[in-house]
Amino acid sequence: MLVIEVQALQKTFSSRQGLFGPRKVERALDGVSFHVEEGETYALLGPNGSGKSTLIRILSTLLLPDAGRVRVLGRSLPGGEAVVRRGIGRVSVDAAFYKKLSARENLLYAAQLYGLEPASAEKKAMAILERLGLDPRRFHDPLEEMSRGMQQKIAITRALLHDPPLLLLDEPTTGLDPASKHEVQRFLEELRAERGTTILLTTHDMAEAERLAPRIGFLARGQLVAEGSADELKRQAGAAYLEEAFIRLTGERFEQAGSEEVV
Repeated sequence: MLVIEVQALQKTFSSRQGLFGPRKVERALDGVSFHVEEGETYALLGPNGSGKSTLIRILSTLLLPDAGRVRVLGRSLPGGEAVVRRGIGRVSVDAAFYKKLSARENLLYAAQLYGLEPASAEKKAMAILERLGLDPRRFHDPLEEMSRGMQQKIAITRALLHDPPLLLLDEPTTGLDPASKHEVQRFLEELRAERGTTILLTTHDMAEAERLAPRIGFLARGQLVAEGSADELKRQAGAAYLEEAFIRLTGERFEQAGSEEVV
């Protein structure tokens, strides 16, 4: 079963420089096609500005595509938003919270939105956070007093409360310290092995993509330039390392595309 099907996807944004200035048009996605099978972890690897976050927002029903075909969990988008939203968990690089509230309060609020029973949701949240390495004593601390790594673990927990069959992870470990990054990566490996959760991961971390994803897509300038296993991509590029393969196949380095991600 294909959990995600994307064909010839296009998305363009326009903005005006000043009140009467010329309109600037940017193509965030330019004919992207790929699929993700049930139980698979698929990584889209690309620098900031490559279109990764735009793609995740379309798949999570937050943006409408301009052209192309999109199916998620067997439903076409647009059209099947209600079913898709119930079946996905989404984690972004800058997760939004009520920062004055505690981790517990944020998670129980999310549980209510999903129609979950508070006591069982709290128990499940504690179990997930323990596996992610968060000190249980921090469960009642306000989010504003937590580090970025702690907040990201809360975001992952929130996305998993309703047992979604599909996780959309938009750079979930960006900015985390090495220990926190390792804990999150290990948990994602265990989640896929234990539950068969399908995971779409966007990242600019070469080692993370190679560790977590049997298949990797190279996204650059809004286009899917190459796709395959890490070894296949390195062979295709005649490269010893995945970063070298990315540079050779896309024609750009990560640091060369340092602009903010198009939204």
